[in-house]
Amino acid sequence: MSVRVLQFGTTGQLARELIRQAPAHPLELTAVSRQDCDFEDPEKAARIVHQTKPDLVIIAAAYTAVDAAEADVESAFQINSDTPAAIAGMCGANGPALVNFSTDYVFDGLKGAPYLETDRPEPLGAYGRSKQHAEHLVTSTCPRALVLRTSWVVSAHGRNFVKTMLRLAGEGRPIRVVDDQFGRPTSAADLAAFVLSQAPQLAAAPAGDPRFGLFHFANAGETSWKAFAEAIFEEAYGPEAPVVEGIATAGYPAAAPRPPRGTLDTRKLETVFGYAPRPWREALAEIVAELKVTA
Repeated sequence: MSVRVLQFGTTGQLARELIRQAPAHPLELTAVSRQDCDFEDPEKAARIVHQTKPDLVIIAAAYTAVDAAEADVESAFQINSDTPAAIAGMCGANGPALVNFSTDYVFDGLKGAPYLETDRPEPLGAYGRSKQHAEHLVTSTCPRALVLRTSWVVSAHGRNFVKTMLRLAGEGRPIRVVDDQFGRPTSAADLAAFVLSQAPQLAAAPAGDPRFGLFHFANAGETSWKAFAEAIFEEAYGPEAPVVEGIATAGYPAAAPRPPRGTLDTRKLETVFGYAPRPWREALAEIVAELKVTA
């Protein structure tokens, strides 16, 4: 029996991967675009859930402009918190299961070790606060909600660090990347594959199932932004890779502060789901190869 999935979002990295991979899974995915439902309209989003009566809802729409959120706090909270909360309220205890996504930006990055799901959030900026608020509202309103925190999401689509680095290299400009921020890159394709693989089980699982709640998902291995850039160039250019100059965070001013080490621990995911994310280098090689084919 096919699982009916309602997805909010069509253009982001994760949304595009979910749409692309859905035909390989036993489900019927209906994706709602921003034109169909502005995510600053919580009531409309909730109505769509009520009208379509899906088995599972996936929220792949979000306000991800981290720096812009500092001056646009209201929109960030409406899109990242208020609307997901309204959707969760419509799902409730007896409606469809729900998957929402959060971020390593809910932490200040000062722990000195990878973060567990039980660690206290201390967001540094508006984007992180909006996501933390959503975590609380979604999990407290919908007992059949899975919230996946992730970090450093990249793919062959949209705007992301991999594509930015390759563009800069193509322009022949000096490349300077911070070397004092650490985390775990995440392939949007891998995250989408995991969610879709779990869709039938999530849709059928009752409240109280251990698969609901807060989990971390990121590809295996910690790195810095500088080392990540170097790996990108190694994959793309081999021995002709451009040199990357490391700089301190203080040398790259931004409106929103970044967690210096927001590394996520994924052992809970591995224990409960029996799923261990592969190393980020493997995922990166596939992304670069796809970009070469489409270039």
